[in-house]
Amino acid sequence: MTEVAVQPPAAAPAAVTRWWRDAVIYQVYVRSFADGNGDGVGDLLGVRSRLGYLADLGVDAVWLTPFYPSPMADFGYDVADYRDVDPIFGTLADARALIDEAHALGLRIIVDVVPNHTSDRHPWFEAALRAGPGAPERARYHFRDGSGAAGELPPNDWESIFGGPAWTRAGDGQWYLHLFAPEQPDLNWEHPEVHSEFADVLRFWLDLGVDGFRVDVAHGMVKAPGLPDVGHRGQAEMIGTQVVPFFDQDGVHEIHRAWRRILDSYEGERIGVAEAWAPSPERLACYVRPDELHQAFNFHLLKAPWDAGGFREIVDESLRTAALVGAPSTWVLSNHDVKRHVTRYGGGEPGLRRARAAALLMLALPGSAYVYQGEELGLPEVLDLPGEYLRDPQRLRDPDSGRDGCRVPLPWTATGEPAHGFAPPGVRDTWLPMPPDWRHLSVEAQLGDGASTLSLYRAALRLRRDHPALGDGALTWLDSPPGTLAFRRGDSFACVINMTAEQVAIGPAPGSLLLSSAGPEVAGGTVRLAPDSTTWWAADPGPREQFAVHPDV
Repeated sequence: MTEVAVQPPAAAPAAVTRWWRDAVIYQVYVRSFADGNGDGVGDLLGVRSRLGYLADLGVDAVWLTPFYPSPMADFGYDVADYRDVDPIFGTLADARALIDEAHALGLRIIVDVVPNHTSDRHPWFEAALRAGPGAPERARYHFRDGSGAAGELPPNDWESIFGGPAWTRAGDGQWYLHLFAPEQPDLNWEHPEVHSEFADVLRFWLDLGVDGFRVDVAHGMVKAPGLPDVGHRGQAEMIGTQVVPFFDQDGVHEIHRAWRRILDSYEGERIGVAEAWAPSPERLACYVRPDELHQAFNFHLLKAPWDAGGFREIVDESLRTAALVGAPSTWVLSNHDVKRHVTRYGGGEPGLRRARAAALLMLALPGSAYVYQGEELGLPEVLDLPGEYLRDPQRLRDPDSGRDGCRVPLPWTATGEPAHGFAPPGVRDTWLPMPPDWRHLSVEAQLGDGASTLSLYRAALRLRRDHPALGDGALTWLDSPPGTLAFRRGDSFACVINMTAEQVAIGPAPGSLLLSSAGPEVAGGTVRLAPDSTTWWAADPGPREQFAVHPDV
């Protein structure tokens, strides 16, 4: 028998829960979750009305995407006021009520903070434009004279993530830096006032009761001295794989250390989660050192093709690098920035089958898991939205990279087209149109079907919470046939995934079947895994011999 053990970091003191090490966190894209006031756009009132659904689903925390006042050039990631709620989404009183009601249901609330850039409508940037070149108001941002004989060219060759140059020229001839849209000017984190402002913003929301922050572009606040040229085009494709002078600079870590001190000064184990891209796993691990943030998003599983060998390499490397700094790994299959994984895995029935299998794999791994709204319903990407609805600024770089299709509102009821219960009765138009056939994928339709994807998630989350071997801890790989993966958690749980399009026999059952995404068949003492499926087993105690391929398969 061959067993390879991946050891976890040392256990925490018993007096500290460290809830975030194995929490399941549900991402709510507020515009598309639930519409409470009938204007066709999701809001905080809508989220409040569905908190019971999230509690019943079995998640531990809810991450809310930005709901702050914003011109919505990037749907809320261009913030004009960090201490209020945009009227589209409600009021500050709605935010307070949502936090309180979530806590009463045992749910924690994580909110986005966007520190790399503001909106161009933020009072600081408006003051900078009015003040003119050389004014102290401009020092909070990156204003520079242009290159070329008359300053007619951008100051360097940096490119926007959304396409085109990362510089826009102001009316007085100077240029300002924006690594995203022109409406999102980058802040200058060498300015002490920027530091003090965001420290105050964090305290404002912590005082209101939030349990943590997802830090948007956590790798981006500090730029290399002198803003040197990259020397290459296609810079967006370099992010996360190569060193670039505008991301993952060492100076960001002192910012995160300061923020960790603020978080630790509050009771209740408040957390910080880094959305960070780094050119190596070791660099990414720096964001979750003991004195920095608690979690960093691990996008490797999300980006991986459907392949057993590739999945295992990602799991091994993710657990190894997280353990280097005593941090938990995190796992995510979809979010508001990528195509939904049902579609990435092939779409249709094959894509859904693989998505269900991937969910059980993810929820069996050590660490914390993120669930993007609608994945528990098996929603696919919407690929045929009418052109007039396609407003994602990322399409400027590549029309096929737009994120609108993963942000279509959730279907809640099996009747009431076209809003499917997303909005109150009588509302027909939603901010993005919903496919008519989504009524079959609605919460209402799936709650009544024990074999539905929603029922699978509910069962898996219940077992994950109750089973002593799941959550934080170690993982031990077991030998298994080609195209499959098998591992144990402790001595009482085994997970087996078949990533092939054929049945695979694994010999005798490793224990009692707890849950499966499909199948399996058991005949003559031999278990045959269904194609593209994951099974959870209450493992027999003691060592488990190598899984055998049945000779008849």
